[in-house]
Amino acid sequence: MSKIVFLDVDGTLIDYETKLPDSARKAVDQARANGHKVYICTGCSKDEILQRNLCDLDGMILGNGTYVEDHAHVIMHQAMPLEEVKKVVHWCKERKLAFYLETNSGVYCNDQMIKDGPAVMIKYGQGKGANLENAKEKAQSFIDSFTLIHGDEFYREDVNKIDFIIRDYQDHLDAIRDFPHLAHNTWGGKGELALFSDLGPTGINKKHAIEVLLDYLKVNKEDTISFGDAKVDLSMFECCGFNVAMGNGGKEIKEAADYITDDVNEDGLYNAFKYLKLI
Repeated sequence: MSKIVFLDVDGTLIDYETKLPDSARKAVDQARANGHKVYICTGCSKDEILQRNLCDLDGMILGNGTYVEDHAHVIMHQAMPLEEVKKVVHWCKERKLAFYLETNSGVYCNDQMIKDGPAVMIKYGQGKGANLENAKEKAQSFIDSFTLIHGDEFYREDVNKIDFIIRDYQDHLDAIRDFPHLAHNTWGGKGELALFSDLGPTGINKKHAIEVLLDYLKVNKEDTISFGDAKVDLSMFECCGFNVAMGNGGKEIKEAADYITDDVNEDGLYNAFKYLKLI
């Protein structure tokens, strides 16, 4: 029986330095050749994904579920309403938070992100195992990929989600309090350390997007397998038939998993594909 496989990207398909292990590419290629379908399911925007040297895939779920694509055919794209974008942007500006908007065409940030972003991304990289030199290089590459904008330029109708740097965890809690109807997540360093908070459209998460895709493909969840390494991936686990946590994953994702494989850089994806007889 062929399976539908959903892969988180950072820390699952690729490492935290955005490198795709040769064994992971081989695993995906062989699984697809064996008749299985493989999709990425990530918080990244399409612009970010297109900048990375990934393997061939059957489609993608992006923005933590705001965008669903099957073989270049758009199944769903639910951007944040313009009025919500304006409210969140104003809220971030009032608090002098470093923030950026994720869209399919690019990532747009404020001046504060240019100032604060590199140090936080270095902390992110080191927390995920990168050495200082590589962490600095990737942090600068991350910031350089942004487009700096000002004023009304932030008021866009194509925003998938908005991310901001957490100075204190209370920032994230306040965002939940002030925007209770939006979807909220955190992401960051080692052990689920919260460095960033993000806000997305109401009712949107990875689970919802997978359900939309499965309905389109007319596939039962019993034939699905998900792979993840972080708390944001837990919603995938709620709707898939079998769930795999990466060895480099956090405590919560491991506790929810049916199987724990090796680290992303220790052939974790390949070994799990072998275990599951996908290859």
